Amino acid sequence: MSRIGRKPVALPKGVDLDVSETNLVTVKGPKGTLTRQFDPEMIIKREDGQLQVNRPSESNRHRQLHGLSRTLLDNMVIGVSTGYRRNLEIAGVGYRALKDGDMLVMLLGYSHSIRLEPPTGIKYGVEGTTKVFVEGIDKELVGSEAARIRSMRPPEPYKGKGVRYAEEKIRRKAGKSGKGSKK
Repeated sequence: MSRIGRKPVALPKGVDLDVSETNLVTVKGPKGTLTRQFDPEMIIKREDGQLQVNRPSESNRHRQLHGLSRTLLDNMVIGVSTGYRRNLEIAGVGYRALKDGDMLVMLLGYSHSIRLEPPTGIKYGVEGTTKVFVEGIDKELVGSEAARIRSMRPPEPYKGKGVRYAEEKIRRKAGKSGKGSKK
């Protein structure tokens, strides 16, 4: 049996969860509301303030969906109760980020500035001029937005310039070797 799928999902105070007959799950909390359609064959039960996900059989497909469904439910509950945040850092001479209303303006060494408008449910923030964060209740959306910002100027291995995740380590390469012998 799946070790992840077996774990119950704890429902914190202030979080309300509704499961329809077709496994359409709606989670409401202090940060907002999330809705997701789960596979109708998976069994989602609420017991003693916890959610339990069970699978109908030991088939390969059901085993694959078991842990996935439980993890997605847990991400929804955490998202509406505490939310998700992804931190990014900008390194490079003249590289910086600014806020213009809701928009994020990034100066990354191109001839123009990059203006990003946040999708619904996402909030950008800037700390100083070199630290950017992405916040929201949907883990998947927060991660994809952070990846989109990073892709504007990925970190390069020689000087480390670019946009990287705060916890990311850049493997540095040695530059050109000094004086070489010509033949």
